Amino acid sequence: METLTYVLLLFGALAGGFVSGLAGFGTALMALGIWLYVLPPSLAVPLVLICSVIAQTSTLPSMWKSFDLSLVWPFLIGGLIGVPLGTMMVATADPKVFKLSVGVLLLVFSSALYLNKRPLAFRFGGRIADGAIGFAGGILGGLAGLSGPLPILWANIRGWNKHERRGIFQLFNFTVLTTALVLQTASGLVELKVVWLALVAFPGTLIGAWAGARVYHALSDKHFGDVVLGLLFLSGLGLVWNSVVTH
Repeated sequence: METLTYVLLLFGALAGGFVSGLAGFGTALMALGIWLYVLPPSLAVPLVLICSVIAQTSTLPSMWKSFDLSLVWPFLIGGLIGVPLGTMMVATADPKVFKLSVGVLLLVFSSALYLNKRPLAFRFGGRIADGAIGFAGGILGGLAGLSGPLPILWANIRGWNKHERRGIFQLFNFTVLTTALVLQTASGLVELKVVWLALVAFPGTLIGAWAGARVYHALSDKHFGDVVLGLLFLSGLGLVWNSVVTH
């Protein structure tokens, strides 16, 4: 590989790891925009999966005690049921339509939630609604790699504190992304070159995740919420742009 490829690979790993350590999601949001300059999607996408799992795993021990598992399990069950269904839909559905729809949803709701100054505590549906959101996130994850946005947006509407939201973001994404990585590996979609790229990106991912986790612990509930909504807005912008440009 050329020197520029190594530099951008490490920079993307640092940026993706930092955002994941800070918010519990967002590796792809930061890293893909950098890596796609020097890597084809066939290498960049599985590399993001691997680095996401690395970043999530590295910060779990320091976060675990603050997580409320009773809030997370409906999302996990729904997500695990939804992932295979989304994978089966790949052959018949148009991922671009889903990306555009989710992108518009994220832009509208992240903007509305940011402008809303009153704290939200939306209780409709209880655990069943939480599981349904996890199920929808799992389908989108299997179909288009978009497991996170719906559960993340839903957790903000629920009005949970930053530790409760972080637990849902991180454990849901970790579970769904690990499942997706295992399925891709078993299907032979992860090339040997991806393993080498992951080894190169490994130190940057760990350092970035460590730094992001340090910043997370220093944030108040309000500031953490603003960071999450900002990342959701950027994610929505990227999805809409990608859908429109590639049509």
